[in-house]
Amino acid sequence: MQEFPKQFFEERERLASYGSVGKRVVNRLAGVALLSSTLACSGQPHTAAFNAALPVAQAERPFSSPIKHVVIIVQENRSFDDIFAGYPGADAPTYGYTHKGKKISLKAMGFGQFGVGISHTYHMALTNYDNGKMDGFDENIFNNKQPAGTYPYAHLESKDVKPYWTMAQQYTLDDKMFPTVWGNSFTAHLDLIAGTTVISKKGGTTVSEIDTPYNQDVQNWTCYASPPPPTRILTHKANGQIIWGGGGPPPCFKPSQFHTMADTLDAANVTWRYYAPTVTKNTGGNLWSSFGAIENVYGGADWAKDVISPETTILQDIPNGTLPTVSWVIPDGTNSDHEGSGSDTGPSWVAAVVNTIGKSQYWKNTAIFVLWDDWGGWYDDVPPPQLDFLGLAERVPCIVISPYAKPHYVSHTQYEFGSILKFVEQTFGVASLGYTDARATSIADSFNFRQKPIVFKAIPAKYPTKHFLEQRPSYTLPDDD
Repeated sequence: MQEFPKQFFEERERLASYGSVGKRVVNRLAGVALLSSTLACSGQPHTAAFNAALPVAQAERPFSSPIKHVVIIVQENRSFDDIFAGYPGADAPTYGYTHKGKKISLKAMGFGQFGVGISHTYHMALTNYDNGKMDGFDENIFNNKQPAGTYPYAHLESKDVKPYWTMAQQYTLDDKMFPTVWGNSFTAHLDLIAGTTVISKKGGTTVSEIDTPYNQDVQNWTCYASPPPPTRILTHKANGQIIWGGGGPPPCFKPSQFHTMADTLDAANVTWRYYAPTVTKNTGGNLWSSFGAIENVYGGADWAKDVISPETTILQDIPNGTLPTVSWVIPDGTNSDHEGSGSDTGPSWVAAVVNTIGKSQYWKNTAIFVLWDDWGGWYDDVPPPQLDFLGLAERVPCIVISPYAKPHYVSHTQYEFGSILKFVEQTFGVASLGYTDARATSIADSFNFRQKPIVFKAIPAKYPTKHFLEQRPSYTLPDDD
């Protein structure tokens, strides 16, 4: 008889505690077995040599491009429709449908209007998706266990997202960007540095990280977590069975589990930095410092050299002429677009980074990608294509900003997070990781390198760059789930 870890029963009880809505979620997910993997019962980390199943890493063929710097600006927990409902030329309706077929208008609301947050786990993602009907958003649950009802059928007020619309209008808006994995921010941020969350692949069985580790109360999801928390995993067996459960390895992933862009960039002597907010050690390096969960980065020279706090350091590196070749930029909790942040500074924070680059020597040869890590539980109308048992997941916005981005353009090309990593690999001729970056369509389609370079125009924003240079760290999480 199979023995289940206690986390499985805790999760079942948690869902049941949500009342009738929780029961509907469980029923909706009847096709996905909520069982624990037998691998998890051993209590041993999954250290199977996944690399053995990978294609031989080869350098992506570089293409002729003036791009010498790539900056990936990450925001939190908003669907495409939540930011861009009504945007001309984009797939962005101002209405949606409930699971009972009722058409409902998306209402305008400001940042942090409710303050509790919508659950956006693996289970909620599948519930919202509803086998491609995209009508399960009224079956969402708030993080306080109350039914969300029609609350997720909303979009942010136009005055709050004006900087994002201005960026999209001047450059390229991608309306088919999909996160790689169902669920929330922990795995999304891993995909943005690794292009995978798969930790083992052997004998036809694939095991992947899913959702967040189990120490939700502490939220230290890195190599220095003590005691190291187990993680949630999703197992796909050769017979097609999908098994959800706990008992996964601690969030300190080894090269035997998967490689990251740190490996491939370091090997090619391409400079990089991961600009992350300053946090206390108790909560440090969680979702937004994903390299804290990468053993050879956290335990090596890269941790001190390339993982930089506070994140506002990028606003100094740019005018100082020390911007690396590849950068990731993660917001302080105060400047996060996360539901319930209680702040409207997120769009201005992004504009500050973009404007600082635009006024600098780097504008002429930089590609900036602004995207959101997951949909946050908010309504979106586009069914994500299903490429494997992990996703793709609900659509998020992506804005491409560069002198060579197609101006005033909406791209309908299907992208995933690996599309950006593939662009980095192609631009600098470095080795492919061989994960989803290998299958993804390069986001190079959003550029025209033959066009006359676009002259930068400052993005108007409510809060100026000076505000962020003078802002003290909030020590709050940009995302907590």
